[in-house]
Amino acid sequence: MATTLFTQNTIACVWDFDKTLIPEYMQSPLFRRYEVDEANFWRETNHLVEQYRKRGYRLSSEIAYLNHLLTYVLAGRMPKLNNKVFRECGAEIKFYPGIPEFFQRSKSYVTEHETYRKHEINLEHYIVSTGIAEMIRGSAIAPYIDDIWACEFIENPLQPGFIGQEEFDITADAEIAQIGTIIDNTTKTRALFEINKGSNKNPAIDVNANIALEDRRIPFQNMIYIADGPSDIPSFSVVKKNGGMAYGVYHPGRPEEFRQNDALRQAGRIDHYGPADYTETSSTAQWLKLHIQAICDRIVADREAAVAKRVSRPPRHLSSQTPEEEAAARAAKEPKQGTFLE
Repeated sequence: MATTLFTQNTIACVWDFDKTLIPEYMQSPLFRRYEVDEANFWRETNHLVEQYRKRGYRLSSEIAYLNHLLTYVLAGRMPKLNNKVFRECGAEIKFYPGIPEFFQRSKSYVTEHETYRKHEINLEHYIVSTGIAEMIRGSAIAPYIDDIWACEFIENPLQPGFIGQEEFDITADAEIAQIGTIIDNTTKTRALFEINKGSNKNPAIDVNANIALEDRRIPFQNMIYIADGPSDIPSFSVVKKNGGMAYGVYHPGRPEEFRQNDALRQAGRIDHYGPADYTETSSTAQWLKLHIQAICDRIVADREAAVAKRVSRPPRHLSSQTPEEEAAARAAKEPKQGTFLE
């Protein structure tokens, strides 16, 4: 008997990180720890592509800051930088108002109505970021996040001949030495399709596989993408084009970010925008609640319509009388209205 892979009663809020959930770059605590001039680091990073081009190298801008971190480690400017240090620095990340509380509170949006509970609707939160995954895992939001796509580093790279080794020497003083995963503003869209198809929940499902829309775990129409600006246009476009919603946020004290979001809305890139304030009464929190519950209502309507369409009424006893005869019999039993002469 044919069956679908998933019940499609899951909603996903997919979040960018820097400038969306936090006002600064997540690496700021890392630079403070090692007393590295943050502005100078980013200035150097922004010049790497051009400088390497002059030397005959073609460098991807998305990989530049990751390589430059490795260079700082090799040069002794960030000694013993490893994933443990990333997690420790992640614990120092400061979030916008209402985070992480919003992640927990929003879960109740899909359980506070009996009809939502009846259909077992649930809400999941995902981070898709060009930042560092281990820092996010060490931050205050980690307990509320269902999965993270971000850049990762490898410590103690496997050496030649490792396949024949039975044990590996892993020292306590490990340093990052290689890039393990890169997420840039284009590959973020791959993460969206992994969420959509359920690849992150079931490794047997390849993200490049051709999967019917009704077999996908989280349809795009059950998805809201939240980010801060133009760098997220590829992800905004994928979600909106496939029936989902896109929401932009801006720092309340930075007029240029407000203008960016207004331009994105006028261009049809996002559905709406608001300040990066996630407290319960903020316009952003209220918009997200409104549209999360609108998705809940549509899921309920779709599922109940499917039941009505697929489940036939039970058979009833046949009557020997015609409909007209049944109506006449009922009328004969009803009390007669008296006239004014009676």
